[in-house]
Amino acid sequence: MSTQVEFNTIAKNGLWNNNPALVQLLGLCPLLAVTGSVVNALGLGLATMLVMVGSNISVSLIRNAVSDAVRLPAFVMIIASFTTCTELMMKAFTFELYQILGIFIPLIVTNCSILGRADAFASKNGVAASAWDGLMMGTGFAFVLVAVGMIREILGTGQLFADMHLLFGPIAQNWTLELFQDYPGFLVAVLPPGAFFATGFLIAIKNLIDAQVKKREDAKKEAVVKGSKRVRTTGVIT
Repeated sequence: MSTQVEFNTIAKNGLWNNNPALVQLLGLCPLLAVTGSVVNALGLGLATMLVMVGSNISVSLIRNAVSDAVRLPAFVMIIASFTTCTELMMKAFTFELYQILGIFIPLIVTNCSILGRADAFASKNGVAASAWDGLMMGTGFAFVLVAVGMIREILGTGQLFADMHLLFGPIAQNWTLELFQDYPGFLVAVLPPGAFFATGFLIAIKNLIDAQVKKREDAKKEAVVKGSKRVRTTGVIT
């Protein structure tokens, strides 16, 4: 039961309470640079998730065999290895998307959220918990990437899920949704300022939801039970 509760806590932290993009504000460079469309955001999100899961598992496996003197260099080498593997996979299976994402695939190595989870969690916990933490943190980061990409793509082009065949192949050729007819486009949305606006909007929504939840929890704690109360006196009366 305690293990299940711990895994639920890890999932909640990765997806919401400690989300890398909305709470820790890590990995903002790719978040703001490549989220002009859903396919770009999803491609980078999946790549980051893969690297985070693999690096967490590897760090957890060697955590007792690496001294403090070489711990961080070893972690960076592990992350770089998984990033290279992911880069090669994208070159082999999604080459056009790889060309669009460009330098931001190799830059996954410098994503502070990946090194942070490796050092703060994977180096102190078992393989199963570390793998789950990497999956949840990577999923939370990918969700934010896709959400920003959806906002920017809708406002910028009036479409949604355009060019999804770059990631899923010919089966996704007709997945594009035309949400607005004769839409002139909103240029700011597809430019870097649009990413700042969309990310700030998502952070504001999360903060608003958290404030409402905290308000309800505080109201429950402060609820007064009506009616007569029985008082028990203890101790010695002289």
